[in-house]
Amino acid sequence: MKIPDFPEERTESIEEEYVPASMPEGGRKNGPYRFIGALFAMLFLGLAGWVIYFNAVVSESFINSPYNTRQDTFADRVIRGPIISSDGQVLARTDVDEYGTETRVYPYSELFAHVVGYDSNGKSGLESEANFDLLTSREFFVDQLVNEFKDRKNIGASVISSLNTTLQMTAYSALGDRRGAVIAMEPKTGRILAMVSKPDFDPNTIAESWDYMIQDENDSSLLNRAVAGAYPPGSVFKIVTALDYYRKHGSFSGFSFLCEGRITMMDHTIHCYNETVHGSEDLYSAFANSCNCAFAQAGVDLGGSSLRKTAEDLLFNQELPFTQYRSSTFTLDADSGIPLIMQTSIGQGNTLVSPAHMALIACAVANGGTIMKPQLIDEIQNSQGDVVRTVKPTEWKTIMTQDEAQALSALMQGVVENGTAYGLSGRGYTAAGKTGSAEFDEEGSSHSWFVGYSNVSSPDLVVAVIVEDGGTGSESAVPAAAAVFDAYYSTFDTSG
Repeated sequence: MKIPDFPEERTESIEEEYVPASMPEGGRKNGPYRFIGALFAMLFLGLAGWVIYFNAVVSESFINSPYNTRQDTFADRVIRGPIISSDGQVLARTDVDEYGTETRVYPYSELFAHVVGYDSNGKSGLESEANFDLLTSREFFVDQLVNEFKDRKNIGASVISSLNTTLQMTAYSALGDRRGAVIAMEPKTGRILAMVSKPDFDPNTIAESWDYMIQDENDSSLLNRAVAGAYPPGSVFKIVTALDYYRKHGSFSGFSFLCEGRITMMDHTIHCYNETVHGSEDLYSAFANSCNCAFAQAGVDLGGSSLRKTAEDLLFNQELPFTQYRSSTFTLDADSGIPLIMQTSIGQGNTLVSPAHMALIACAVANGGTIMKPQLIDEIQNSQGDVVRTVKPTEWKTIMTQDEAQALSALMQGVVENGTAYGLSGRGYTAAGKTGSAEFDEEGSSHSWFVGYSNVSSPDLVVAVIVEDGGTGSESAVPAAAAVFDAYYSTFDTSG
């Protein structure tokens, strides 16, 4: 039997059935390579986009981190720039002698020790915060190239701080030879005008004194008590207790208490200062008199859980926008016993706070509930005085409503008008604040506190003061705050 021959056309038609007409020759084999190629292209574009974003947006803040030790290599080709006060005074500069030896000089010695900091044995203060700018030349790039070609160092940028020398000197003098801290800042902008901490040190001789200072646990002179000090708040904490009461009741009008100079619950007794009997009080008079008994009762009625929530809303146990700060602590909770609640409600117990933290709370009250980001730098300039960058005020956080801020402001005005901060009345400006006497030992010794602000209708300045072992708030802290407020209105024209 003869087998028929199949035409070649039939073979070609069978192949065409298995390969779609739209697919190019070898398409089935090249498909995976196209996918991988597209994937790598996407990865490349993503990486390129990140590099552009990093260099344009992130790089400077990353390099400027105080934890980035590579910044110090910039000093091989840049002379560290100066730090200057807002009123034009040089606070730190670098002198270069005929042999090229560089010496960092602090013309005001101890006066700005903690806030400006030091550039030896590590860095602190503005020397750390502004390290990148101080070691970065902002000169015309051609001039920089010429200097590098001639093996000559460029000059780092000038950091113009928000600090004012008059207010700094006033705060420094107000503390005298006592331990403590003062911080003064503008609530509307967040600019810090003064920051003093004592005991202090001379940054000009820190290298020689370093070993002694780090071993001296009694003085702790390297500690910036304004931002890193941890103190029992005493009666300044009654701002927190009062706010918690307002949040629970919607006003202060329903509060009533009969003060007999002491109050006992569960065998635990709280005394008013000198066991003063204040008699019948509403919340305004209890706050103005700083009545411990009234606020101990209010705290117990509110409970530990409620007080904790309000305290944490007011930044306790939270991060604060300061460099080298120490978090304030608040330990009260729903399981806390009545004796601890009584103590905590008046600022004793386990609570610890820094002056800078209390200043932020006062800023919120003065600023309708909103805190502006604290800033120590106004501008960055090149060595010719041309402005390279301006630091603009920015909102940081809102920690209370405007109604709550107004309610607390009314309480704080009463403290000045007819309460424990009466020494601030009649001085040519209005003021609001809260005093505190924070006991720190079994003998009843106390730190002296004040926190408040001036020009109540449109607040100008917030001041927080702590005087260690200074007695009552009215004894030591209020006079120090008054000196700073007075200096502010003597130095600045606030009429317009």
